[in-house]
Amino acid sequence: MTKPIIGVPIGDPAGIGPEIALKSFLNKELLKDTNFVLIGDESVLKHMIDLYALPLTMNVITTIKNADFSENVVNVFHVGNIDMNKLEIGKVDAMCGQAAFDYIKHSVELADSGQIDAIATTPINKESLKAAGVPFIGHTEIFASLSHTDDPLTMFEIEKLRVFFLSRHVSLKEAIEMVKQERLEDYIKRSIEALKRLGVEGTLAVAGLNPHSGEHGLFGREEMDEIIPAIQAMQDKGYDVIGPVPADSIFAIGLSGKWAAILSLYHDQGHIATKTYDFHKTISITNGMPFLRTSVDHGTAMDIAGKNIANEISMVEAIKLAAKYSPYFTKKNQ
Repeated sequence: MTKPIIGVPIGDPAGIGPEIALKSFLNKELLKDTNFVLIGDESVLKHMIDLYALPLTMNVITTIKNADFSENVVNVFHVGNIDMNKLEIGKVDAMCGQAAFDYIKHSVELADSGQIDAIATTPINKESLKAAGVPFIGHTEIFASLSHTDDPLTMFEIEKLRVFFLSRHVSLKEAIEMVKQERLEDYIKRSIEALKRLGVEGTLAVAGLNPHSGEHGLFGREEMDEIIPAIQAMQDKGYDVIGPVPADSIFAIGLSGKWAAILSLYHDQGHIATKTYDFHKTISITNGMPFLRTSVDHGTAMDIAGKNIANEISMVEAIKLAAKYSPYFTKKNQ
């Protein structure tokens, strides 16, 4: 069987992205079933290899046909946008913000052309993006623009637990205001369709918003006024969805594999549950785009960048998950 090829943009050059990307090449288990290439600045990667004395060699490529997937060989699509005389590891820098954006842009071009089967991203820094004048707050917004996707759907996966999110980066007050029947119906539909595209079948469980899902209006009316009507409406249309299930138990039950996925009603509701269970192995998947994108779910960790202590487990898991689901997103299956 042909191994999937995953593209890994190295993220903010001043953060831990280059380090965890390079260290992933030393994971023998990962390399058994997956090939991956880096998208980034050759000089940054060479500096990291030398700094940490990593047993790796560089192979700069301009097309995937030139890749050498031999052991300990790092294939990189070189995007030359870093002045090594100005690079300060661990510092917010406009140069690095622009570089991180450029790497993502090139990875999208590679996915669109069919040279890579999926993308697994390393961390970028919101402050560096802002300093560079990049008009996006994060990965999801960048990918949405570059892929011409109106509203990408974020899903976390950790073991048997998959979690979708009704809202992302808004205040808690705004998130509660977004718990409306129309939006819920749309996200239930999109979540179930996303699962089908990933080859996953089963029930979608919707989390409750209030303690004990409101206790019939004792602790809030959102369940009665918005959530239950949305679930019932989608059930009437034939969608396999249940709920609301109280948020204090839904994620524990979800880990058992009882449901295909859970719809979390706001950002931290699902983030806290998954990351508390296993911070390093919680992986983000962006659905709804023409290509698959997975990601580590931690930041650039500027405080430990350049110290050779960053943990690459999350990067390895992101690449594994990209490989797992990439067959459903290859050009031949479009």
